Amino acid sequence: MNTRRQFLTVAAAGAATFAAAPLLAQATQPDTLTVPAQRAGLNMPPATLMPTLGETTGRPLPVNKAGKRFRPMTRLGLGGVAIGNAFAESTDEQSQATLAAAYAAGVRYFDTSPWYGLGLSERRFGHFLHTRKADDYVLSTKVGRLLTATHKLPKTMWHNPSPFDYRYDYSAAGVRRSVEDSLQRLGVSQIDIVFIHDLAPSNGDLGERWTEYFAQAVKGAMPELTKMREEGLIKAWGMGVNDAEPALRCVAEADPDIFLLACQYSLLDHEKTLRDTFPKLAERDISVVVGSPLLAGYLAGRDRYLYRGTIPDWAPAKREQVAAIAQAHGIDIRTAALQFAAAPDVVSAVIPGARTPEQARANVASMSVAIPADFWSELKQQKLIAEDAPLPKPV
Repeated sequence: MNTRRQFLTVAAAGAATFAAAPLLAQATQPDTLTVPAQRAGLNMPPATLMPTLGETTGRPLPVNKAGKRFRPMTRLGLGGVAIGNAFAESTDEQSQATLAAAYAAGVRYFDTSPWYGLGLSERRFGHFLHTRKADDYVLSTKVGRLLTATHKLPKTMWHNPSPFDYRYDYSAAGVRRSVEDSLQRLGVSQIDIVFIHDLAPSNGDLGERWTEYFAQAVKGAMPELTKMREEGLIKAWGMGVNDAEPALRCVAEADPDIFLLACQYSLLDHEKTLRDTFPKLAERDISVVVGSPLLAGYLAGRDRYLYRGTIPDWAPAKREQVAAIAQAHGIDIRTAALQFAAAPDVVSAVIPGARTPEQARANVASMSVAIPADFWSELKQQKLIAEDAPLPKPV
């Protein structure tokens, strides 16, 4: 499975063409598209936005009920990768406008990381959030990398990031320092959720040594985050990873509350996670934040699948089939993808990214579209989604 860590490895090896492309780049020119793809809004040119189709109810974003373990407020959040200058550079003004658009539309869950833009994403999120009451939103960030000032930027996927280098540290002291550093960058009084970040075999930086760092986290990061939760400094913790293995290992070693699972559950690719991962987490009342629910834009019409320059051979035909069925039922594939990813009971939020205010508003609009039941029935009949896949509740 393609991951953002694999993308970093590609970028570091010198894949300058892809790394330097704009956020919505690598799109096929319209005159080369098949007619069904054009009509369904696929392979869209840069700087275009897939229109939201279907009847919108105007209902507020769905929220999570209070339970034993802490959950984000809204079941739609805003991921901070694009705000950290992934794929293309954004200005501070554009980022603030994007955050403002999401907030005005009702989004109250925001996810960022020291890794995103080497601190840039955190600073931008904090600039927007620090004037708002901390209890009015939920904020998550991540630990595992410590940043230090440098005059020589490391090679990464970020465009014009903050002037920092990074090193991995999953020790107790490293995690506590990381949280304190994040509070400083964000300029806020509290962080609600902390994810142990990229501690996984897909992290090309760590390679086979990821198990050594995992052992460090078992003795350091995990008990320290539990202690911080007990102290009231944070409300919940878990892992933010692109693979199931470290998440399931964590469940066996500690008492996490919530996991951010990126690149693992989507409208196009979900059966393994649905069968193997979700049930084991649900047994422990651990909820899931679904990262990359749109496959880094692929389910919003972009010719880019997750965080690499390659698209799986099976993906284009399947995407076109689903998009055509969606169009026949009067909806768009982005809307179907977001609502599908949010449907399982174990999922507490989905966090698509956004680089522009229009993208942020479109994601919110998609959550209030009334999707015909016949659409889901046809996907199952065509074996395009799992027969037992949870479906969105009628809006």
